Amino acid sequence: MKMIKISMLALALGLMSFSAIAPVASLTSETKVAATGSTIVWKAETIDVGQIPQGTPKAIVYEFKNTGKTAVVITNVQGSCGCTATDYTKEPIQPGKSAKVTATYNAANKGAFTKTVTVTTSAETTPKVLTLKGTVI
Repeated sequence: MKMIKISMLALALGLMSFSAIAPVASLTSETKVAATGSTIVWKAETIDVGQIPQGTPKAIVYEFKNTGKTAVVITNVQGSCGCTATDYTKEPIQPGKSAKVTATYNAANKGAFTKTVTVTTSAETTPKVLTLKGTVI
């Protein structure tokens, strides 16, 4: 009797492990993104601003084009630190149209810097990480 209970428990746990497979949902969302044809092409993913004067904020503009068949919405833009403010196109970007993400680095500290801006859009399941770098003199 004890052996039957253990066997039933093992069978139940084994069956439950199959029902907890989450990647099926992520594959479905990736398939939907691919099926919509929404893609964005960045003009540049890394921008080197060279030397900038200390205390003078520097705006860096990243441009992209929607080469897909449906509108793209920028859902979130996040700088890697408080020293980088961000702004972006809020309206849906229609197929064939371009948009921009602006990162403004405050340039408070002298020296070389490398910062990132993470952009989340409706066109991609993985956020795009853009890089800005330079030297504050």
